[in-house]
Amino acid sequence: MAMTSTTGEVEALATAACLFHGFSDRSRLAIVQHLSTGEHRVVDLTGHLGLAQSTVSKHLACLLDCGIVAMRAEGRSSWYSLAHPEATMRLLSAAEELLGLTGDAVALCPRFRVEVTS
Repeated sequence: MAMTSTTGEVEALATAACLFHGFSDRSRLAIVQHLSTGEHRVVDLTGHLGLAQSTVSKHLACLLDCGIVAMRAEGRSSWYSLAHPEATMRLLSAAEELLGLTGDAVALCPRFRVEVTS
C-alpha cells in the first residue's frame, strides 16, 4: 500500500525539517547553548566559542531565519537571545533523552556520521 500525504502534511514536514536544520550544526548548537544563559553579542559568542565573527554571524542568521533566535538592537550593538527559551530547552532535553536511549546508534550511523575532531 502506497503512502500518500496531503499538501498540508507535506508543508508541515517541510517546516519541521527547516526547524531541525537550525539545530543540525555543532556550532549552531553551541550558540544555542550559550544563549540559554542569556543575551550575547556576536563578539561575546566569538570569544566563547573560538569561532570567526563571519562564522558566528552566518549561524546566527540561520537561527534567526528558523525562529530559534531573536535579536534586539541597542545603540550600535545587536543582542541575540533564544526566541522561545523554555520550549528550546525542552526540545534539547528531549533530544538528550533520545540520544541516551539510542546509545551509539546515532554516532555510528554511516549516513549522518560526523567526525569529531578535538
